Amino acid sequence: MSREVRVAVFRPGDERIDEAIELLDSLGATPVPDPMLAIEPTGTAPRIDADFTLLTSKTGVELADRAGWEPGDSTVCAIGERTARALREAGYAVDLVPEEFSSRGLVSALRGEIDGRRVEVARSDHGSRVLTDGLNAAGAYVHETVLYELVRPPGSGESAERAAAGELEGALFTSSLTVEHFLDAAAERGVREEAIAGLADAVVGAIGEPTRETAEREGIEVDLVPETASFEELACAVVESAAPSYRD
Repeated sequence: MSREVRVAVFRPGDERIDEAIELLDSLGATPVPDPMLAIEPTGTAPRIDADFTLLTSKTGVELADRAGWEPGDSTVCAIGERTARALREAGYAVDLVPEEFSSRGLVSALRGEIDGRRVEVARSDHGSRVLTDGLNAAGAYVHETVLYELVRPPGSGESAERAAAGELEGALFTSSLTVEHFLDAAAERGVREEAIAGLADAVVGAIGEPTRETAEREGIEVDLVPETASFEELACAVVESAAPSYRD
């Protein structure tokens, strides 16, 4: 007989949290939705004079489109298939998607093409330095436009209390910022150390090495990092790992 597998998910409180809940339901897990990211647009748009323009999220694409951005002759690059799909749905051509859906993958795909070229990076205010540092090291002239800021929603933190009480079997961290906001919410509720201890008894998954490094630096042991940086793979791996431990 199976026991309940309760999995905390921290995606923004829009269609992404709805999709996450649906996926976890389909896997037989009990979702514990606790959005740790809220989006505040800055009202800016990507520059139009770059040789290469890099978009790193579906949200960034939607905001660029809303601002009326036109890429002109720029080579448009998407960090992964989700971003590429959003670009195509908005009517933009996509010239490059790296094999590895990450900042490192994007730098690797562009290395050798961007020396001396102008590269526009349009993303959130919490984008990884791995991307911009890598582009600079490859000889590019890099400009970054902040399309939106990521903040912690008021009232977040139910998952931290559940972790502190030993009521989570899994947790899905999708960025370094979700880790930081989870811990901020836990501290706000006075359960930071208890929440970290509670996660030690759960299966903790992280998308990508930067997220894992952030979590482990803060004392959260990460059990799984999927080979592909996709939420679906993360969720499937965590639920599959957590479920056998809860069978009689």
